[in-house]
Amino acid sequence: MKVPLLYGKKTLDVVLPDSLDVTVIRKPDMPLVADPQGATVACLKNVAELARGCRTACVLVCDVTRPVPNGLFLRPLIKQLTSAGIDRENITILIATGLHRPNEGDELASVIEDEWVFNNIRIVNHVAQNDQDHAEIGVTRSGTPVKLDRCFIEADFKVATGLVEPHFMAGWSGGRKVIAPGVAHADTIRTLHSARFIEDPLTRECNLEGNPLHDEQLEIVAMVRDRCQSDIYALNTVIDEARQLAFVNFGEIESSHAEAAQFADRYCVVETEKKFDVVVTSAAGFPLDLTYYQAIKGFVTPLDILKDDATLVVASECAEGIGSQSFRKSQQFLMEEGPNAFLRRIERKRLADIDEWETEMQLKATRATRVQLYSEGLRGADRELTGVEMVDSLQEAVDENISRTVDPSVAIIPEGPYVVPRYAA
Repeated sequence: MKVPLLYGKKTLDVVLPDSLDVTVIRKPDMPLVADPQGATVACLKNVAELARGCRTACVLVCDVTRPVPNGLFLRPLIKQLTSAGIDRENITILIATGLHRPNEGDELASVIEDEWVFNNIRIVNHVAQNDQDHAEIGVTRSGTPVKLDRCFIEADFKVATGLVEPHFMAGWSGGRKVIAPGVAHADTIRTLHSARFIEDPLTRECNLEGNPLHDEQLEIVAMVRDRCQSDIYALNTVIDEARQLAFVNFGEIESSHAEAAQFADRYCVVETEKKFDVVVTSAAGFPLDLTYYQAIKGFVTPLDILKDDATLVVASECAEGIGSQSFRKSQQFLMEEGPNAFLRRIERKRLADIDEWETEMQLKATRATRVQLYSEGLRGADRELTGVEMVDSLQEAVDENISRTVDPSVAIIPEGPYVVPRYAA
């Protein structure tokens, strides 16, 4: 059997012997939207009425790490806003970078996916460390300082757009997550990503019930609503493995996101009847596997179906290397201190150091299983900084692991963290 894994902008084939019991874990077929453009326009039909009387608008758009179909909805959304009487010069598209790098040039154009929008609407990258760009909203009940981009806070009409997919901390991406951490100040982001949130067992993929990070994000949305005395809206999309539109809606941010997450949950969470000694997965291909930082999401989501002493083999291109300098520093600390000392140190901190949370999430995987990584983009010292076992051939790593196990079964997850397997005990 030959199974292709998503890898960069292509696929990598894993060949498995016919004698093996192979379980390919992927989403069931989604009921695709027959007319994506028409459905998108239809769900936006009330925007002009909602925006009537507003002078300014801010539209949040996810950065390059999310394959959001922006080309479908940005122009019809802008058209609705202008028909409500908002001048084009008073509409801003704000790229919700969180603490990621800015998207510029051709990359920014690829994010927007619409030449007319790119050339006619003001587009700005959120910069989390620019203090003067943020408005102080207050402090949550649990002590998170809430500071958000002024461009968003000061706009009369606010829309967050995005993709609703499994997220290994917040449960599901999109909606409230596009606001915080999307356009939040570094202090807000560093608090939300501190160990007191991340080490909670309910801070996990595809879970909103009791998830303390999700609850904190909803509280932040409520604080913004109270401060601005106006609703916040969201346009939510769900796509299938081929990145075709399966769901789109528009509405008040909390309820519309919940509806989208409920739809996605029916397809993205896949039950298995057994656990496995060997699981082979990807980091979902481009754009999610651009860096090792993002690839770690593929380490965490399959953990529920791994036996004790199992091996997880991950393919991630990492074309841009390990990630930010902050993440590099965090990985260096991990190498110097060791996992236990690293965790003890960060658990005492109120504010996480930038990007150390991804190292913390990596440790959730390596505490539970053996991780092997195949990547053509990681070279030299970057390979050592991963802290996992690097392999030079994906096929040879799979073959070797299969030869060591007495269980003639293996699980393959071609789409990586976009599919979340659950053991049906």
